[in-house]
Amino acid sequence: MAGTSLVLVGYRRLQGVPACHDRWVLDPENVTEIPWLARPAARTWRCPPPPTAVRAFHRTLPDYAPTPLTELPTLARELNLGRVFVKDESSRLGLPAFKALGATWAIHRALADAPHTTTLVTATDGNHGRAVARTARQLGMQAHVFIPQGVDPAPIAAEGAKVTEVDGDYDTAVRHAAETPDALLIQDTAWPGYEEIPAWIVEGYDTLCAEIDEQLPAEPDLIVVPVGVGSLAQAVITHYRSRPNAPALMSVEPDSAACVLESLRHGEPVSVTTGRTTMAGLNCGTPSSIAWPYLHGGLDAAIAVTDEASARAAAELAALGVDSGPCGAAPLAGLRAARHLLPDLGPDSVAVLLNTEGAHR
Repeated sequence: MAGTSLVLVGYRRLQGVPACHDRWVLDPENVTEIPWLARPAARTWRCPPPPTAVRAFHRTLPDYAPTPLTELPTLARELNLGRVFVKDESSRLGLPAFKALGATWAIHRALADAPHTTTLVTATDGNHGRAVARTARQLGMQAHVFIPQGVDPAPIAAEGAKVTEVDGDYDTAVRHAAETPDALLIQDTAWPGYEEIPAWIVEGYDTLCAEIDEQLPAEPDLIVVPVGVGSLAQAVITHYRSRPNAPALMSVEPDSAACVLESLRHGEPVSVTTGRTTMAGLNCGTPSSIAWPYLHGGLDAAIAVTDEASARAAAELAALGVDSGPCGAAPLAGLRAARHLLPDLGPDSVAVLLNTEGAHR
């Protein structure tokens, strides 16, 4: 069987694939079984386009500049692909992750409705809380950030925020943040009754995709995105599934916190018990309620990977000159893990990996 890593780009051409293909995949680099789910019907799902005002807003920010789209020809040759690109979010608006795109836009929109707000509150398993804290400091406001056990409080506290560690996981931290009085909740996951601000955060992430459109010299065949609650994936799905000819879209998450994969398997949102993972920013147990219809409708596939696979991918990206943390390296780990599943694709295919964070320091 010829090797290729475009897991989903051409499965619409593969004969005999069931409408929902759910199996365990052998990882050739680690001889472990990796859960994945392929969903051919997603290729025809469509949604309205994102708003156009977001990119214009981000261009007004002092630190705004498009992040690099780095081509990795060595990786493309190794994987028998035409071209492989990495959207490198290791430095975005002065922070080492993409999250500030959503936080700045959502805070901008929310303060227009609540101009007398003095304190912002949120929960985070990593970079979102730091982005909210940074934005609050820049606006002369206070920030209170709740974190689950295992998250380093220092980078968030360095932005001037009050940081509270809860006795529990990410979902527990979210509940504490939502119950905080006299503060405006800026949360990047949604639930019934709390949907407007998370939707603005998702809108903010579209700037990343708009930049890819300008930077990519060819139409993509595959976009690989890491997922926690699914907000970035929702933005990616909205951007590409609003077009006539959309690429394949694959999500990657930790095998210890695969809430999106399990929800897709069940056909409805489910919560999973999470464990410890180096992919802290993806360590989420429940998909966002507003993201779920997009994940369910528009994801071609989902895969879960180990911490070890993510670490290998991060080391490989570093050797190729790309600064990547465990979450940012997850797309390469997922692509590698499933590369033998659909060998009918080859040297004309274009893949884009979303490196959502820089290395932890």
